[in-house]
Amino acid sequence: MPQTDNRRGLLIILSSPSGAGKSTLAKRLMEWDPSLSFSVSATTRAARPGEVDGTDYHFLSESAFKDMVRNGAMLEHAHVFGNFYGSPMAPVKEAIDSGCDVLFDIDWQGAQQIKTSALRDHVLSIFVLPPSIAELRRRLVSRGQDAPEVIQKRMQKSWDEISHWDGYDYVLVNDDLDVTFERLKTIVSAERLRQPQQPGLVGFVRGLQSEFQEDEQ
Repeated sequence: MPQTDNRRGLLIILSSPSGAGKSTLAKRLMEWDPSLSFSVSATTRAARPGEVDGTDYHFLSESAFKDMVRNGAMLEHAHVFGNFYGSPMAPVKEAIDSGCDVLFDIDWQGAQQIKTSALRDHVLSIFVLPPSIAELRRRLVSRGQDAPEVIQKRMQKSWDEISHWDGYDYVLVNDDLDVTFERLKTIVSAERLRQPQQPGLVGFVRGLQSEFQEDEQ
C-alpha cells in the first residue's frame, strides 16, 4: 500500500514535575528513534558562552519576539525571570509536513497553548507522574544538583504541575523506568497510525471504491 506509507509527523509533548523522569524518557525515546528531534526554543535572553544560535536557542530581540507572537508565529510562549521564551511554529510545521516527529519538553501552560494552536490535530501530549511524593523528593535529593532550598521550591511547584494531569492525552506513572518507557513507545507507535497522521489514506480508500465500481460493471 504505497499510498499510505507517507505520514505526517507528531508534535509530542512530554510534561512532568521535576524529578519524575521526563528527561530520561525523552533521551531514551530519541535513542529508540533517531529521526525524532527536539524543538529549538526562541528566547530574548543573551546567549551564554558556548551556546549556538539555532542549535541551543533561537536568540531574538524582544521586539522580534513580540512581532512573532503578534503574527501567530509562536506555538507557545511565556515570560520567565525577565525574558521571553517560546516555540516558533514554522520549523515545527515543516518537520511535521515532512513526516518527522518533534519532541517538546514544556510545562502544562505551554502544552495548553500548543493544543489550541494551528497544529493541534497533530499533538500528542503525555504527562509523567512519580509513584509517590516521597519518591519524587528522594530523586531530587539523590541527583545532588540542587541546594535544599531549591529542592523545596521544586517540590512546591510540583503540586501545581501535577494538578493539571487531566489536561493530557495520556498519563504514565513512572514507578519502573523500563516499563514506563515500553508504554511510551507503544503510545507513540499507535498515535503515528491515527487517521490525521496518514494523508495517503484518502487516496487509497478512493482507489478501493473505484475497484468496487469496476467490479460492478
